[in-house]
Amino acid sequence: MIGPLTSVDHALADPGMAGALVIPHAVVIAAAVVFGVVAVALAWPVPVALSRATWPMRAPVMALLLWQVIGLAGGLSMIGALALAGYAALPQHPWLAPIPAALFTVYLLTHLAITVVQVTRLRHRHLALLEMLTSPHPTRARTRVLDDAVPVAYCLPRGARSVTVLSQGLLDRLDADELVAVIAHERAHVEQRHDLLLLAFRAWRSALPWFPIAARAEVEVAALVEMLADDHARREVHDEVLARAILQVGASGVPGADQPVSGSMRVSDRFRRLAG
Repeated sequence: MIGPLTSVDHALADPGMAGALVIPHAVVIAAAVVFGVVAVALAWPVPVALSRATWPMRAPVMALLLWQVIGLAGGLSMIGALALAGYAALPQHPWLAPIPAALFTVYLLTHLAITVVQVTRLRHRHLALLEMLTSPHPTRARTRVLDDAVPVAYCLPRGARSVTVLSQGLLDRLDADELVAVIAHERAHVEQRHDLLLLAFRAWRSALPWFPIAARAEVEVAALVEMLADDHARREVHDEVLARAILQVGASGVPGADQPVSGSMRVSDRFRRLAG
């Protein structure tokens, strides 16, 4: 009985492919399986283990790098698995084989572009509202004061036009050292461009809303970013001063918290690391 032609058979039958490098069909299948296994591992057990680990509170920079590697490698391995699976399923149609991988890539990039546009528009509107509802701080550049009794502190990253917003209620509640801690924390978000890191994970969650790990990754990264900003503030004030400032602001306005982090154990980690 004559079986289906393999890629090697096609190479032998086509004189134009003489001398070309031909990958055996079995190797393509095996590679697709390997890429698929890596994609599954990076989509579930690896990020779950990382989110439950205790060491990130001691090394937030390393943890953030690892989350970025997981996200990037996971996406690339999924694209690779789809491409190789297409070649394994359609060896006679090499132009059709990469279509699923290409569509998935376009899907991810489209969501990234949409997220960038949405965030940029929101920041423009937010800045316009701030100019109407706030007043410049009398002594601090690029800082505006919101006339509200609720303690609020956050940054609006826009490159050279980045703004730190403090409420009057916060200014009335904090002492001088605590205020230095809050402002140093917010400046760290702007200077270290944490907004770009958060933007990538927000786009990942937007592209895969049904995927629980995407939401978990966004929450974890947001919490780790807060730790990085804390570390910057710790260079200017004592740990207990920063801890007091965070408690003064409260759960509804943690310094720099422009991402939801309440679903992460890293919130308590943040206080434990300040307690020494």
